[in-house]
Amino acid sequence: MIVNDAYCYTGGKPYVAAKPTIFFIHGAQNDHSVWGLQSRYFAHHGFNVLAVDLPGHGRSKGEALASVEAMADWIIALMDAVGVEKALLAGHSMGSLVALETSLRAPGRVSHLAMLGTTYPMKVSDALLETAKHAEPAAIDMVNIFSHSSMAQKPSSPGPGFYVQGVARRLMQRISQINPRQVFHTDFVACNAYANGDAAAQAVRCPTLFIFGSKDMMTPVRSTKALTAAIPHGRVVQVDAGHSVMAEQPDAVLDALFDFATRSKP
Repeated sequence: MIVNDAYCYTGGKPYVAAKPTIFFIHGAQNDHSVWGLQSRYFAHHGFNVLAVDLPGHGRSKGEALASVEAMADWIIALMDAVGVEKALLAGHSMGSLVALETSLRAPGRVSHLAMLGTTYPMKVSDALLETAKHAEPAAIDMVNIFSHSSMAQKPSSPGPGFYVQGVARRLMQRISQINPRQVFHTDFVACNAYANGDAAAQAVRCPTLFIFGSKDMMTPVRSTKALTAAIPHGRVVQVDAGHSVMAEQPDAVLDALFDFATRSKP
């Protein structure tokens, strides 16, 4: 696969070959910005950061890729293009499946695996698939509500002055505006159709971290038992959040990720 016109946020720091590298992989109808706090912190604390916009999302050009397998191939091709031999992969929701599949296809290239807001199988209801295809604005509203633990952060937003749920909704609307070719539906179909998770999980040997939201309605904790059982050495961290763990509990997620990245030995 050839990578053209791909955008990666680096946290404002140049790539330095001697530093460890972390890839942040976003979920459906999102882009690199969902990793705002985490990507900036890693970039300023000893890591190369590549927070990607998958094709058709954010600033990366081209069509949205139709399968998790194709997205994993794209990540591997991006690693080749940048010259990254080995990296920590952190993926959220759909991005967690991409990270998992990448670890199967190129196990020697993945030093650590972090899966946030994840489950397998990651099935999407027929009603949501249909809404994403025929009424995307309504699907955006539905998922935005389902992805957050409440209408307003308690006791206040983790980023004072910002409306967490409103920011998430506006990002998904922006993805629709810049790429009107049903990205949301394409992403959902890719998650729903991914059937390689068992084999990929059974093959994981690198240090693994799971971060779950205790109030997640999209990938509820009760649905994760098969995945975590398939990777018994994986560390599980649960935070008080819905599906949008990086936005609702940014500090807790950052603490867990950075501790994992700096203390776990590959």
